Amino acid sequence: MNARMRAAGKIPSRFTEGLAQIGACGIFGLQVLVAVPRSLRHFRETIRQVWFVGAMSLVIIMTCGLFVGMVLGLQLYDVLSRFGATAASGTVVAFALYRELGPVVTALLFAGRAGTSITAEIGLMRATDQIDAMEMMAVDPRAYVVAPRFLAGIIAMPLLACLFNALAILGAHGVCVSWLGMDNGTFWSNMTSNIDVWKDVINGVWKSVAFGAVCTLIATFQGYTTAPTSEGVAYATTRTVVFSSIATLALDFVMTAFLM
Repeated sequence: MNARMRAAGKIPSRFTEGLAQIGACGIFGLQVLVAVPRSLRHFRETIRQVWFVGAMSLVIIMTCGLFVGMVLGLQLYDVLSRFGATAASGTVVAFALYRELGPVVTALLFAGRAGTSITAEIGLMRATDQIDAMEMMAVDPRAYVVAPRFLAGIIAMPLLACLFNALAILGAHGVCVSWLGMDNGTFWSNMTSNIDVWKDVINGVWKSVAFGAVCTLIATFQGYTTAPTSEGVAYATTRTVVFSSIATLALDFVMTAFLM
């Protein structure tokens, strides 16, 4: 009975700790936004981070995009064939990618690859007292370390999502047209006639920008506030993936409800 009471007593404390973490992350985000204008003086660092989180993620984004598109094309062709609507395969694939799968899957892959790298890098800077040294030299680490990575995530995420969508549609085309024998003109004409640039494509881009901001903010916050030990850095990278994934899916629901 005592063990059950102690376990029940821990639930409110964990809930309040979670709320405190959310609040601290929000305050940290405001501080980063204030530091963004000062970070423009370190423009080369921002470009380097765009290369680090964007270009270095191309392999996993392109590979996963191609296979996601192939699976979508195969599954949707099979389902739509039962209703005699295989001509709509390309359109349904494009709808699914532009509106949901493209931004969401890209954000999850981004959190797993680039987010953990950002957290580990900043966490090691905290563990080796580099951030404390910057503060002692009157260098704002939020402007020099955090803000360039934050801007890089916002810039790189929509570009990666567009590339993911392009490879996914190419993979779906290869399955539907080259393998299953669907007419090439039907695949492209139905897609281009039904996809709206502003309602479908641009809304997906806005989602990607928001996901990039959230995932990068969580990654930088976890690295900046981690315990200065190797174990603390390891825990911080794990929290980055978990919290970024949850935040991405929750934000996706909210944005879909408003954009629809």
